[in-house]
Amino acid sequence: MERLYKKNELFFALMWIAVYVIGISTADGLSEEIGILKVITLPVALVLSFFLYGWIRKNKLQQYYGLRPVASTDYRKYLYFLPLIVLSTANLWNGVVFEQSFLDSVLFIICMLFIGFLEEVIFRGFLFKALSRKSVRSAMLISSVTFGMGHIVNLLNGADFLPTLLQIGYATAIGFLFTVLFMKTKSLWPGILAHAVINATSLFAVEGDGSVQLISSLVMVVLSVGYALYLLMFLPEK
Repeated sequence: MERLYKKNELFFALMWIAVYVIGISTADGLSEEIGILKVITLPVALVLSFFLYGWIRKNKLQQYYGLRPVASTDYRKYLYFLPLIVLSTANLWNGVVFEQSFLDSVLFIICMLFIGFLEEVIFRGFLFKALSRKSVRSAMLISSVTFGMGHIVNLLNGADFLPTLLQIGYATAIGFLFTVLFMKTKSLWPGILAHAVINATSLFAVEGDGSVQLISSLVMVVLSVGYALYLLMFLPEK
C-alpha cells in the first residue's frame, strides 16, 4: 500500500472508494440473504476501519488526514456546531418508528459508526487531499459530488428512485459541508460523528410522502450549504 500511495495518491484514493463500495454493497446483500440486518456488513466495516486507521497511524498521517482534535478551541466561531447538530437529527424530523428487532437495531447502529468513519476518511481524507494538491476548489467540488453520487448504489439494493435522487442531492450538500469543516478545523471528527449519527438514525426515520421528503431534503441542502458558506466567509484559514 505504501508504494501505491507514494506513487499516485489519487489512484490510491479511487482504489479505496472501489474497495469500500464493492465490499459494503456485497456485505449488505449477504446480510439481507441471511435475514439479519448488517450481520455481515458490520464485521466488514470494522475490519476496513481498523485496517485503515492502523495504516494511517503506522505512516504517521493522522495530522494530514484529520484524525486529530479540532484545531481551534473557540467553538463560538463554529456556532458551537449547532447547525451540524440540527442536521444530525434530520432523519427524525418526520417522526420516529421502531420496526426492527433489538439485535438488528444494535448491529445497524454500531455498523453506522464505522461507516461514518470509513466514508469520511476515504472521501474527505484520501480523495479530497489527493485532489487538493492541484486545486482546492476543484477538490471540494469533485469530492462532494463523488460522495453524493456514490449513493446511487442504493438503487441496486432495492431503494426507490425518488428517495435515492433526493439523497444524492442532500448527500452532495452534506459532503460539501463536511469538506469545509475538515478544511477549517483540520479534523475529520466533527464530520465523522455527525455522519455516523445521520446514518444511525435513518433506521428510525418515518419517510413520509414525496412532498415531505422533498421539503426535508431542501432544508438539509440549505442548512448544509449555508453553514459551509458561513465557515468559508467568516473563519480565516489556519
